[in-house]
Order: sequence, then structure tokens, then C-alpha cells
Amino acid sequence: MSPRDTAAAATPQTLPGPVGALEYAIDAPDPEVPARPLVAIVCHPLPTEGGSMHNKVVTMTARALRELGATTVRFNFRGTGASEGSFDDGNGEVDDLKAVAAWTRDRYPDAALCLAGFSFGAYVSLRAAASLKPAILVSIAPPVGRWDGFDDIPLPTMPWLVVQGESDDVVDPQAVFDWLARTKAQAELVRMPDTGHFFHRKLIDLRGAIKNGVRPYLPAAHG
Repeated sequence: MSPRDTAAAATPQTLPGPVGALEYAIDAPDPEVPARPLVAIVCHPLPTEGGSMHNKVVTMTARALRELGATTVRFNFRGTGASEGSFDDGNGEVDDLKAVAAWTRDRYPDAALCLAGFSFGAYVSLRAAASLKPAILVSIAPPVGRWDGFDDIPLPTMPWLVVQGESDDVVDPQAVFDWLARTKAQAELVRMPDTGHFFHRKLIDLRGAIKNGVRPYLPAAHG
């Protein structure tokens, strides 16, 4: 660990949230690609099961988006890591995301917003999408059947990518497929065969699915 990493670990970056500080991390676009006026907020899985902004699916999602030229923002929901407050069954977490989005838009006023979420993070970002109106939405293993109210969530109208493993051992894949079909959702669905909930040995494939799914909707690169 470098001295810079040590300092970052000792002093987490925080922004004001609804019930106290929220820990976050910002990463610049991949230097090998042209930067785009796009900032992506990536939401993590269930904190009561160990989910945080350091989850491998979350970090790979952010990496994929940075490789497309986006700036990424990961953050910890209330009660996770250095974020203050306590778990609120997805309700307060929607408010956390809205606070992070407002802070992000203030910091990057000329950038389009992408929302991405994995599992519980997909649930939270779907609930917030109608009010936040992101330019792009990415839902990875949305936990249909594990959280109430999916049929009551307003269907996204922006470009929407859904990635679901067909061998998910936490979220019932058929419940996700049935939900999308029943609601006639206008989503691009990527079904990943032989893939469990946490994308073990499939993270590189996930990266490709995200990049391929998001690329058509990217804003033009700077310059």
C-alpha cells in the first residue's frame, strides 16, 4: 500500500447525507480513452450481508464505465463503512442515493448522469430513477422477489441495461425475466449462462456486457 493509499484509508472521503456523513470514492476515467461528460454512480449490494462500495461486482462495474470514459462515484449506504446512520430497509438508502446524486451533479454540472446498481443497489437505484432521471440506467441482478414493490416501481424510460446470471443462487433469474416480460419493460436484457449472483469467474464477461450495453448511449467524448 502506497503512502497515498494509507492516507486515504485513514481518512475516508465523506459528503453530507440525510442522516450524517456518507463515505465515497471518485475515480477518473481510464487515461487510455477519451474522457466523456458522463459521471456514473454505482450502488452496492445489501449491507447487512457484507455489501459495500468495495464489492467486486461494484468495482468491476465502475471499471467498465471508466474504460468507456466516464468518471465513477462509489459510495457506502448509511451504516456501512465510514457512512453514518443505520440500515433502513431500502427506504433511507434511496434518500442517500438522491443526496449523492445532488452532490455529484453540483460537482459535475455539465456531465450526464448514469446510475448503476448491483442486487440491493439495483433495487435502490431503480426506485430513485424516476425522480433522478439519469441518462443511462444499469441494473445488475435486480433482486425481484426478495424485495417488495418491484411492480410498483415506475418503469425506467431512459436507456436501461439489465444483466442477470442464469444460475443466480440469490436472486431467482426467472423472477427477473418474468417481471421484465410482465411489465413490458423497455430494457436491454443480457442473460449470462452459468453465472451465479456474485459473478465468480465471470467478472470479465460482466465488464464486456456493461461496456457493450452502455456504449450506444454514451455522450460524445471531450475534444
